[in-house]
Amino acid sequence: MVVIQIAICDDEEAAVFLHEGIVKKCLQEGGIGHKITTYMHSDNLLYDITEDGFFYDLILLDIEMPNMSGMEISEKIKPYLPGVKIIFITSHLEYAIDAFELSIFRYVPKNNLERRLVTAVTDAAKLIELEAGQEYTIQTSSRLERIPYKAICYIQRDGKNASIVSDAGVSKVRKSLQQVYDELNAQEFIFIDRGCIVNIIQIIKISDGMAALKNGEQLPISRSHLQKVKQEINRFWGAHI
Repeated sequence: MVVIQIAICDDEEAAVFLHEGIVKKCLQEGGIGHKITTYMHSDNLLYDITEDGFFYDLILLDIEMPNMSGMEISEKIKPYLPGVKIIFITSHLEYAIDAFELSIFRYVPKNNLERRLVTAVTDAAKLIELEAGQEYTIQTSSRLERIPYKAICYIQRDGKNASIVSDAGVSKVRKSLQQVYDELNAQEFIFIDRGCIVNIIQIIKISDGMAALKNGEQLPISRSHLQKVKQEINRFWGAHI
């Protein structure tokens, strides 16, 4: 069984206690394995991740904290945990746009905390479990390679091959893009062009016909695909506000 590693960070002890209770209850009711670590100082969370190599699948952050905001922490964490799901909890709606720009999984307003947090955590847990169990296998007479779906950034046509660009590098398979897409059979993969498939979870921004990815690359979206790409992203992630 997958055990989801969760961190909760808020400068107020009562808020940490409340959020931890809601998370525990909804995951226990869903039969989802989990381990929760709580923080009241954002510096400690950041140090554990960037210096001591702590791993988390899901992090709940209060945006308004002293010394360092949730936004700043998120930016610093992402290079170390590129696949982490972050849920922002805040009273201020104006942060929602920035939260989307940072590729935040969900935004939970404090004035509707329990219902929205339960939904957000449940959705994140289901996605984490799904990602943990999916791999793309490349097998030839001389090689066997398994690439986790969540590690795949994009796949490009390369002559008679499909080049799979992932966190580990580039892997080539002698198949058409359509064949690879059909074998993946997962809703997070979309065509942004006839010659390119992108993993939605790797997209942090769509702007000026380009998809900006977490690894820093920008890929062009064809005009014929642009509207559908936006629709698919909205459908996949659901509402952030």
